[in-house]
Amino acid sequence: MKRARIGHSLWAVLLMLACAVPASSAEAPPAYEQKPPSADGIGKRYMGREIAQVMGWQGAAWLEREEREREERTDLLLPELALKPGMVVADIGAGTGYIARRMAALVGPAGVVYAVDVQPEMIRMLQSLAAKAALAQVKPVLGALDDVRLPASSVDLAIMVDVYHELEFPREVLASIVRALKPGGRVVFVEYRAEDPRVPIKALHKMSEAQVRREAGVLALNWERTATGLPWQHVVVFRKPPG
Repeated sequence: MKRARIGHSLWAVLLMLACAVPASSAEAPPAYEQKPPSADGIGKRYMGREIAQVMGWQGAAWLEREEREREERTDLLLPELALKPGMVVADIGAGTGYIARRMAALVGPAGVVYAVDVQPEMIRMLQSLAAKAALAQVKPVLGALDDVRLPASSVDLAIMVDVYHELEFPREVLASIVRALKPGGRVVFVEYRAEDPRVPIKALHKMSEAQVRREAGVLALNWERTATGLPWQHVVVFRKPPG
C-alpha cells in the first residue's frame, strides 16, 4: 500500500509539470513580425496590423491647426474623460500638448498633466505653449520608444490621441502605461475609425475598435466602454483592475 501511494504521488507531480508547460506557452506575448513596408508603414506588424510611420516634429503645425476643433470636436472628447480637479493624468504622445493643455484646465492647479513624447523637439514646443498659457501643472516627460517613463501607480487616467497606431513597441509602451496607472485607473485610446471609409485619414493611421480591444486585451485591462460621438474617432476606454 505504501509503495502504491508513492507511485500515485509521483504521477500527480509529473502530471502537474506536464500541464504547466502549455499554460506557460499560452501566456507568451504576441510576437512582432517584419515584412516589407507599405507606403505609410514601417513593415513591422503586430497582431495582424502594420505599424504606421510616425509623424515627425516637422508636422507639428498640423496638431495646432485652426480647424482641428471642428474636425475632431475636442469639446466632445473631454467630457468623456470625466476629469476632476486634482487628478493626475497623462497625455501619451502629447506632441505640442494640444490635448494636455485642455486637460490641464480641467484638473486645475492642484492636478498634474504628464505630457509624454519621445521627440525632444516636441517636448520643447509643448513646454513653451504650456508656459505661455500659464499652465504649470503640465509636466513634460521625454519618454522612450518602449517606455513612457512615468512613476508606478501614479496616474488616474492616461490618454493616447491618434498615437497608438504609430508606436514602434505598442506592447511594451502599453505595459508601461498599465504600470503607471493607479489601481482602478483608466487608459483611453482615441483613434480614427477604420470601420468608416468616410473618415479622410490614411488606412494605417486608423484602427478598428476590435483591433484596439484585441491588443489591449493582452494586458491586465478591462474594456469599459466605447464612445462613438466624435465625428471621425472612437474613444475606447479600459480600466486597470482595482487592488
